[in-house]
Amino acid sequence: MTRDEKNEIAKKSVTLACSIALFFAITGSVILNLFSISVDSLRVAGGLLLFSIAFDMMHAKISRESITDEEISESQERADIWIFPIGLPLLTGPGTISTVIVLMESTASLEQKIIILVSIILTFVLCLYIFLFSRRIHELIGYNGMLVFTRLMGLLLAALAVDLTSTGLINIFNLTN
Repeated sequence: MTRDEKNEIAKKSVTLACSIALFFAITGSVILNLFSISVDSLRVAGGLLLFSIAFDMMHAKISRESITDEEISESQERADIWIFPIGLPLLTGPGTISTVIVLMESTASLEQKIIILVSIILTFVLCLYIFLFSRRIHELIGYNGMLVFTRLMGLLLAALAVDLTSTGLINIFNLTN
């Protein structure tokens, strides 16, 4: 695959993932109401899922949220790998979807909702630049640097996951002081 083809896949996959995240951020409350799911239940479920991903990151494992070996081999033969597995589930999987819905449901003001939507867009712009400059980043920090960075990000993600889960449980069981 040429550099231009890789860059095109990066652009398409990030655009798709950002669109999916924005869709769920905007329509999340409708979806929750449709299935009678409380935000706190989603907090707990999303927190547990994020913790599972974070645990894998801290142990330098490929996330179980990702895909099977058969799906990987199939996708490598297709031209649409930007859709699956890159766009979905790697960039925007259940953890991302849960997080954006919880964030949007946790705020009432329009200004804060706009900030969240802009933050989603900026996150995926950053993701695109990381994809486009991944070769240079890898040359700069090396394999060991990437392992350290992955584990540190896993630790931060685990902390976020614990916070989401504990907030959801406190609210579900009315454990406020």
